[in-house]
Amino acid sequence: MTDNTNAASERAAAAEARLFANNDGDAQGSRPAGDAAKSQPVVPHRSRIAQAFTAPDGSRRKAFVPFVTIGDPSIALTEKLVPAMVDAGADLIELGVPFSDPTAEGPVIQEASNRALSAGTTTDDAFALVERLRGEHKIETPMVFMTYSNVLYSYGLERFARRAAEVGLDGVILPDVPHEEKPEFDEPLAAAGLELVSLIAPTSHERIRSIASDAKGFIYCVSSLGVTGVRKEITTDVAGMVREVRAATDVPVAIGFGISTPEQAAKMAGDSDGAIVGSAIVRIVGKYGEDAVPYVADYVRSMADAVHALN
Repeated sequence: MTDNTNAASERAAAAEARLFANNDGDAQGSRPAGDAAKSQPVVPHRSRIAQAFTAPDGSRRKAFVPFVTIGDPSIALTEKLVPAMVDAGADLIELGVPFSDPTAEGPVIQEASNRALSAGTTTDDAFALVERLRGEHKIETPMVFMTYSNVLYSYGLERFARRAAEVGLDGVILPDVPHEEKPEFDEPLAAAGLELVSLIAPTSHERIRSIASDAKGFIYCVSSLGVTGVRKEITTDVAGMVREVRAATDVPVAIGFGISTPEQAAKMAGDSDGAIVGSAIVRIVGKYGEDAVPYVADYVRSMADAVHALN
């Protein structure tokens, strides 16, 4: 998040580590979805997100969750990256919908979002990508969008939820929406069978149990104050945060922000139910561009192996 956040963020306990700030930027690139958006939602009979954290015998398992920005540097590359990451061991895919003011993101992901928008990536492109991944590529791994509230407002909340369900999306992460404002988004998404992922952060303190009590899918535990990005060390008491969550719910908890090495991934997953990695992967994409697939696949495999070794 940028340093110019204002009092709007304070009402959500310091904006959940500056993740939950209001932003007034315009959502980019939504086009009419046509008659398809008017059809009835497809509600999954069982949460794929829950399955990502569940072993064949029904016990809890550790999951690895990679993030990429849709359309960075092209939709065609993202369409290659997702199957490659699944083959490399990804248990759940977090897909960033590019936005003009991604306040929770550090410079690496901000630049990726800018590249995607410059390439003309739209919200409908993001939906179409998921539809192809489910249909043509037969991807069964759960997928969630990470985006911002203005994207949903611009598209229309109920229309967004219906379209997301139609294409096979499983959930949405909205880092700029405080817990107190969650129902406005949760209700249309839940009606369409999607899960709105809750976030907790080191500044959440006494609010952790309240946030966890109505969480769905999984809980995104932010490991560090500030914005996304690689960190040499993670010093936050994430284990204590996870204990607070587990006192209120049995919904899985995955830790993100700052994780970049297999050792860090294993440590964070050991304290929780999984590790989320974004900036380190996006940096590889930024370096190799259209040739990034094998490099991302190798990296994801090393991270997934480190997490899965705990199972």
